Amino acid sequence: MRFHDREHAGRLLAVKLGDDRYRDAVVLGLTRGGMPVALEVARQIEAPLDMVVVRKIRAPGPGETVGAIAEGGATFLNPTLLREAGMGEREAAALAEAEVEELARRVRLYRSERPVPRLAGQLVIVVDDGVLTGASARAAGRAARQRGARRVVLAAPVVAAAVEPELRRDFDEVVAVEMPSEPFAIREWYLRFEEVGDEEVLACLRRGWEEAEWRQPRAGA
Repeated sequence: MRFHDREHAGRLLAVKLGDDRYRDAVVLGLTRGGMPVALEVARQIEAPLDMVVVRKIRAPGPGETVGAIAEGGATFLNPTLLREAGMGEREAAALAEAEVEELARRVRLYRSERPVPRLAGQLVIVVDDGVLTGASARAAGRAARQRGARRVVLAAPVVAAAVEPELRRDFDEVVAVEMPSEPFAIREWYLRFEEVGDEEVLACLRRGWEEAEWRQPRAGA
């Protein structure tokens, strides 16, 4: 199955998340590409929406992804990819440090004065538009754990079957619409796969926050 766009993929993913096991969840979209998917998931399961900012850690040269760092400092480094790139953890840590400034800029831009949502004791659903290596997702999952989430679920329209066992090291459950065993690029699963910019992330967050407020029971109702 190919998805029309991220919104269509999010609606299909929400069907997979539409039972009572996911009641009272908090949905966190990975910025940037995961936010339109996460907005649709949050709408369909009537859950509050927020974000987790993640930056990939890339090896010098061709720029192969070897890990990722999330807001709050949660980091995932893939030891196999580090070895293939001829890198040690100290070199990777230096590359991660180089991403901190941009990570902080995006957190300030997206969240502004809005407080970080409380995740302690919560069921958290981390949503992305696709998972190929799992680096960004695993950093995001670790960030949710650091903030006290009691259960962390990864949900994405397409997840590479080869990485699913490794993802379970950081997630209690992995939910996907498609889980292909053959190699692929995430954009191959979408008819429209345009780059998601800062303005679209902000628009998704605003809509998610507004809709969550509308769902709150009114005093005296």
